[in-house]
Amino acid sequence: MPVITRSDLAFDRPPALQATAPPEARGLARDEVRLLVSQPTGDGVRHIHTRFFCLAEFLQPGDLLVINQSATLPASLAATGAIGAFLVNLSTHYGDGVWLAEPRWSTGEPGPLPLEPGETIGIGAVSARLIGPHPGLPRLWFLRACGDLRVEMARRGRPIRYGYVTGHLPLDAYQTIFAHEPGSAEMPSAARPFTTRVMEALAQRGVEVAGLTLHTGVSSLEVETDTVEEQPLYAEPFRVPASCAAAVNQARCEGRRVIAVGTTVARALESAWDGAQVRPARGFTRCYIHPRRGVHTVDGLLSGFHDPYASHLAMLYAIGGKALVQDAYAEAVEQGYLWHEFGDSHLILTR
Repeated sequence: MPVITRSDLAFDRPPALQATAPPEARGLARDEVRLLVSQPTGDGVRHIHTRFFCLAEFLQPGDLLVINQSATLPASLAATGAIGAFLVNLSTHYGDGVWLAEPRWSTGEPGPLPLEPGETIGIGAVSARLIGPHPGLPRLWFLRACGDLRVEMARRGRPIRYGYVTGHLPLDAYQTIFAHEPGSAEMPSAARPFTTRVMEALAQRGVEVAGLTLHTGVSSLEVETDTVEEQPLYAEPFRVPASCAAAVNQARCEGRRVIAVGTTVARALESAWDGAQVRPARGFTRCYIHPRRGVHTVDGLLSGFHDPYASHLAMLYAIGGKALVQDAYAEAVEQGYLWHEFGDSHLILTR
């Protein structure tokens, strides 16, 4: 299979297509965001334009949706150091006070910042020693906190916000209906449009649901290497329980479709794949899904729309094929779909 290059992840998207606020601020319910359904046909690709609350109409009885039960943390904290005031977006906790974090100048201005290994910074009321930048990802730093940053988040933290979002929002705006186990730095946003109405329609349709957990860190970084497969990823904690593994294996054995709700779900399932089936698993994963690696556990993906050059696009190519995804994104741009965590949704089906 041909190597995917950085230029293969490029496309033009006007800045006006970034969702700057939740749909509720635009007079819509969560499940009234737009939904683009993309599926191959015998002679090409079919795209259907609908609303998320109609999701069940495009699924089949017996389809299995796998969802992420991680809940979002208020992971953005004010920080101070030798360079003055800045933000620290906590990403991933590795135990013993060690975190991976993204120091930023502000919500709209990322790093890397001129920091030094061994330097002590203040994160809220907690001091932390900088260990060093993540290899290959200079925007991200390992640090060791001299205090409990989870307590500090509860006291002073805010949800991570980027410059395209207008104003601060309460943590509830960043939680999904499936949020159960706190741990994600950023919302597993593919599931944000799910509501009780959608779940009832899925149940009536005969669609099954299984849950797992992957605590997502800070946003997918832009691919910077010429060869996409060489882009480094940082490790994120995940857990695929026995009940989820059994549901996926049974669906696959019976020829039913397995559809991941979010790229986090696809990464967790692929991390639990042993070459023949999905095993119960837990730990940290750096699984990078791209066309040369392939995908073994899912027949579709429900997700938001991803930025140009984002590493997640390589996963979409692996699941749906480069031609389908590029055609779908051109359709989404032409039809004015909205990007990012408060934007519209995209369902890719492979059969």
